[in-house]
Amino acid sequence: MFRVDPKTVTRWAKAGKLTSVRTLGGHRRYREAEVRALLGDPGTERQWTF
Repeated sequence: MFRVDPKTVTRWAKAGKLTSVRTLGGHRRYREAEVRALLGDPGTERQWTF
């Protein structure tokens, strides 16, 4: 969605630009509203992107 390397998104999460939670398998999940806000498209019903 961001058209950047996945490691860049991980760095954004570590820097506090995105809130993330870790799944039991070690994957990160990001709030959809925060992702849309960074993309310039706020507003959504769901809380987490998958």
